[in-house]
Amino acid sequence: MLLAILLGFAFSIFLVFTGKFFKGRISILAAGIPLALFVYFAQFIGRISDGEVITQFHSWIPAFGVNLGFTLDGLSLLFSLMITGIGFLVFVYTSAYLKGHKYLDRFYGYLSMFMAAMLGLVLSDNLISLFVFWELTSISSFFLIGFNNTSRESRKSALIALAITGIGGLSLLVGSIFLGSITGTYSIAEMLTMNPEIASNPYYILIVALIFGAAFTKSAQFPFHFWLPGAMKAPTPVSTYLHSATMVKAGIYLLMRLTPVLGDHEFWNTTLIIVGAITMVYSAIHTLFRTDLKGVLAYSTISALGILVFLIGQGTVDALTAAAVFIIVHALYKATLFLITGIIDHQTGTRDTTVLRGLRKVLFPVAIAGFLAALSSAGIPPTIGFIGKELTYESTFHFGNMAILLTGLIVITKILLLYAGFVAGIKPFTGALPERFENTKMPSFLMWLPPVILAVGCLVFGIFPGLIEGSLVKPMVSSMGLDGKDIHLKLFHGFNVILLLSVITIALGTVLYFTLKPTKKLEAWIAKFEKFSPQTIVTNSWAFFFKFSNGWTNLFQNGYLRNYVATIMVFTIALTGYSLFTTANYAVDFNSFSPITFYEAATSLVMLVAIGYTVFTRSRLAAVASMGIIGYAICILFVIYSAPDLAMTQFSIDTLTVILFVLVLYKLPKYLKLSDYKMRIRDGVLSLAFGTIITLLILEVLAEPVNKEVSDYYAANAYILAHGKNVVNVILVDFRGADTMLEISVLAIAAIGVFALLKLRLKKSDQR
Repeated sequence: MLLAILLGFAFSIFLVFTGKFFKGRISILAAGIPLALFVYFAQFIGRISDGEVITQFHSWIPAFGVNLGFTLDGLSLLFSLMITGIGFLVFVYTSAYLKGHKYLDRFYGYLSMFMAAMLGLVLSDNLISLFVFWELTSISSFFLIGFNNTSRESRKSALIALAITGIGGLSLLVGSIFLGSITGTYSIAEMLTMNPEIASNPYYILIVALIFGAAFTKSAQFPFHFWLPGAMKAPTPVSTYLHSATMVKAGIYLLMRLTPVLGDHEFWNTTLIIVGAITMVYSAIHTLFRTDLKGVLAYSTISALGILVFLIGQGTVDALTAAAVFIIVHALYKATLFLITGIIDHQTGTRDTTVLRGLRKVLFPVAIAGFLAALSSAGIPPTIGFIGKELTYESTFHFGNMAILLTGLIVITKILLLYAGFVAGIKPFTGALPERFENTKMPSFLMWLPPVILAVGCLVFGIFPGLIEGSLVKPMVSSMGLDGKDIHLKLFHGFNVILLLSVITIALGTVLYFTLKPTKKLEAWIAKFEKFSPQTIVTNSWAFFFKFSNGWTNLFQNGYLRNYVATIMVFTIALTGYSLFTTANYAVDFNSFSPITFYEAATSLVMLVAIGYTVFTRSRLAAVASMGIIGYAICILFVIYSAPDLAMTQFSIDTLTVILFVLVLYKLPKYLKLSDYKMRIRDGVLSLAFGTIITLLILEVLAEPVNKEVSDYYAANAYILAHGKNVVNVILVDFRGADTMLEISVLAIAAIGVFALLKLRLKKSDQR
């Protein structure tokens, strides 16, 4: 499984060097990667359906309990098949949709990276490695959403998506660390038996809140939903892949995976039901006011994600079965509708539902796919959407005292989603063909074949639900800690209340579709309430924060190094001084100190004279030379105290610094007096106060008993464990190797950033 995950990353790196070969007809060969992965995961269907759980373990950072452990069960298998299966169709579609694009190879690189990150996310058993892949999906999706980087709106949408999901990523990391500290492991498989202990822990509510923060931001739950409609600025393959089957369902996956660990608790269930219900109804209502096809699909996607959270919150076998089926249903019909929207936009140049109609006459195969997808989204037999809708109604109808309320909410949502599905999948193809679209041509079969395949899947799985019952649905429900043996999917369950609710939904939704037409007037009306929306609130908060931070920065970072140093010293003196004078106990035995030798006194005297000369001289070169003397005096002290390595380091740095300063200052004009006596007095007082604080700190340290446990350990093990005789070097390279590597990485990233800024050439319109 590790190699399957790394394949996508490897292909992305491969494209860096061979990308020019994937910009023409050969670009379709990129689809071989997800196809091969789909075949690889498909071979496990039989074993997983028999109840087997396949695990792999690779040691990574065992000292911290962080390892690359992978689990393939019913839940991860379903997501892996969706990621690779729909990924294959998206890769094929992209070869025609972005044909001739100068950055097609780059797009495939981002897409492959995202696919690999999603596979790593759904297969990871270790929470920390899951977090790493979680963040990689956010980063790669940032590049995909902002692919049209010449567009200001695309860049803005990408940043908003990254910011929202990035906050969720931090929430996931903190929640994972809390879980690991409570359970003693980061392995999800090992946590499965610890539900009672976790639920009784005083930090349970905090942990669940953090996990919810991650899931809700990633899966666009209210009030974090607004990043998803903005992400529609991305090319259609991105919208299809990220917002139908993969990224937005990462949060759903996280909730399902952790249901056996954190679920079966009132706070878990109630919160998910409430948030899911608000999200699904709120977003479904928004579909009534959108005239852009992608806007309709975006809000209907958010609503569908709300339904999934709503079902997970119920936690029953019926609800989780409905959720498992609905994940398949939504992936099939929503991917179809997104791909169709891309075809319409690509061939007609518009996504405006108020002008699109009659396209069946010029895009007949696309129209067939649209009709089938719309029927499945509406839950009309014999599509798989009908089975999903029936199961959803079944779960809410038998949910105790809240049955009527929950059923009413889901029925309203389904009515509105039927309307949205008809607007996206049927309206553009019915009616008379406008004159402006008469010359519309059929696209390449590489574009219309993928949505047709997905649409046929909506029909085939509806007629033959047994194809997914034992292979996908039962194992998925079982992987969430419930017994899925008695699950039976049928197209017709007899004449009952559930069927009546389905008929009512279809009837009212159809009436709504024929009576309410998308108009700009409705869209303008709902825009009046935009100032109360979560997006506006967050945007205004960001604007306020930016204004405040800008003022704060200008106050303290005004371009004068003197002020920066003074500010740092004042805060250090205040905080450290307060702590010292309220808690310090200077029980220092001065008699235990060794007597001051002649060499120490002479060196200190030279240092003091050099300091005085540096402060009062009017020559830059003399000041630099005096500072060099101070540095060399410190080197001598290091030698006296048996630290030759530090002395050599200090000697090298001081020599280099003096030379560089002399070379720079030699060409500058004569010494200028840039401060008056008041500023010098202030600086002198600050310097004396700071020196006093440092002296007191040293005395405080000397008063503490010496603990040589750490230094003794390094001295004893430097050669044995790291085969190095220089203890300092061994500490930096081996014992603190990860820290040193991160420091080097930070420097490398900073260097890349500086290089990019040096090369940046912005238009005046893009400058800020």
